[in-house]
Amino acid sequence: MSNTFSQVDRPISLRVGEWVEVKSAAEILATLNDGQAVSGMPFMPEMLEYCGRRFQVYCSAHKTADTIELYTIRRMPNAVHLKELRCDGGAHGGCQAGCLIYWKECWLKRVPQGETAVSAPQTGSGPAQGQDKSEVLNRLISGTRRPMSPGDSECYRCQATEVLRATTEVRRRERWNPRFYVKDLTSRNVGIFDFARFGALAAFNAFLLRWFGCRYPNVRGLAGEKTPTGELGLQPGEWVRVKSLKEIQLTLNAKLRNRGMWFDYEMAMLCGKGPFQVLRRVDHIINEKTGQMLKLPNPCIILDGVVCTGNYLHRRMFSRRLEYPYWREIWLERVVPGQ
Repeated sequence: MSNTFSQVDRPISLRVGEWVEVKSAAEILATLNDGQAVSGMPFMPEMLEYCGRRFQVYCSAHKTADTIELYTIRRMPNAVHLKELRCDGGAHGGCQAGCLIYWKECWLKRVPQGETAVSAPQTGSGPAQGQDKSEVLNRLISGTRRPMSPGDSECYRCQATEVLRATTEVRRRERWNPRFYVKDLTSRNVGIFDFARFGALAAFNAFLLRWFGCRYPNVRGLAGEKTPTGELGLQPGEWVRVKSLKEIQLTLNAKLRNRGMWFDYEMAMLCGKGPFQVLRRVDHIINEKTGQMLKLPNPCIILDGVVCTGNYLHRRMFSRRLEYPYWREIWLERVVPGQ
């Protein structure tokens, strides 16, 4: 897939912990093409409320995860994630995925040293000059739907569905080149200890996969073809503990799935741990490949603060998309805080 990057997509080399101010709506709208995007990455209506406000850089998005086709790392130029800013799905059918929002650096400006959120505006900057709020929203909303043929169901377009268009492929030889990981350190995405630890783990797993067909952590599905179900009726705010790996393996088939939901290797590292607070139940999300709203026949759970770093996943080390893993209730047990 070819990618054409915009001339306005210029870097300002932001690093983790720096303060930035989101530019005004007028400035951002001036950067967008007819698809309301810069270099393939759309500016979504959900982001408009943050215009004119200041936030800290949470992490650099120079590496991100392809969760559409090959489930590997891809390269994204000149983009960051800002602290605590996730999509609420308000302009996308109420999608509950809660994806971390991508911010192209041309939509941001660095806050001078010594200034922080104390001096930041407390409200958004309003609509673009010369346009009322409804005109601005209508323009942005026009970029949230894909063209449809008669009889097709509604198809959404968001940052998650456009990741392949906004990124470029990272070839296998690059993933084994130490220079490919320099920016993980210089951007402050990764500390030197984690850099060494997960780099060694990736090399160890490559050896295990090649010669023994296994990896660490070692997760096996022991349930057979028909996987069991279990409902707790968990609600937001309740506390849970992740069951032991042995218990969870008894709920998984050979493909490490329970009723279609994958239990990944990062989730295995949380087995036996907690307590974690339930953030919400999830029953509808956008299918990133098709753009259609996916209704989950079996609702799943996301846990507050529990995100996927990619560090234990094959070909995704140091990708910083930090999506929420989805948990079947049969993998969790309700607990009382303090127990």
